Amino acid sequence: MILSIKNIFAEIGETALFAKKFFKEVFVPPYETKEFLKQCYIIGYKSLPLVAITGFIMGLVLTLQSRPTLVKFGAESWLPGMVALSLIREIAPVITALICAGKISSGIGAELGSMKVTEQIDAMEVSAINPYNYLVVTRVLACTLMVPVLVFFADAIGIIGGYVGINIHGDVNFYRYLTQIIQSLEYLDLLPATLKTFFFGFFIGMIGCFKGFNALNGTESVGRAANSAVVTASLSIFIIDMVAVQITDLFF
Repeated sequence: MILSIKNIFAEIGETALFAKKFFKEVFVPPYETKEFLKQCYIIGYKSLPLVAITGFIMGLVLTLQSRPTLVKFGAESWLPGMVALSLIREIAPVITALICAGKISSGIGAELGSMKVTEQIDAMEVSAINPYNYLVVTRVLACTLMVPVLVFFADAIGIIGGYVGINIHGDVNFYRYLTQIIQSLEYLDLLPATLKTFFFGFFIGMIGCFKGFNALNGTESVGRAANSAVVTASLSIFIIDMVAVQITDLFF
């Protein structure tokens, strides 16, 4: 028990040092712009279909589940605002980040882990290429920028899903539906929800890179790195969300 706790704290320390190196290397040329754009395409564009389907289902199901309760209290008119607030402030950021943790963090962990096992990273160092700058910095930056974009996309698709859900049992004009949503939202609803998505993206990319970059020899370690990246990234998302909610409650 004591040994496992020591291993957990040791891994946290190693991850912190790995992240510290990122903040040093991110400003050091050469800047791998081509690789960064490639990772933005892989992480962002190729995740759009999965995020779109999930976002639509979130909005639709949340609307259908919430409507009966609001109807009992004669507050059906509050449904668009409630769905939008729930999606934007909490549900869409967390669910989208968890999807990215499962898809992106595991992919990065498996990719870098296989490169580590097959000694491709060592070959890059011999070829005078900075593997950390090329492999880690580009992927972490791409995750940090693309996850908020995916969350915005999930918000929009979720609102459309909510509109479909409302019209299953009624007939609401889309302009009126959108107007009610805009009237119910405030600036402070958007700011904390947006800021925490950048932290989600950073930790998803950083944990995936750390697990892959430190994979042990052997093919089994590749699968272990991918699995560990998903579990650790998902746990970090819940911790960040808890901290963000507490900070928002104190200052906003």
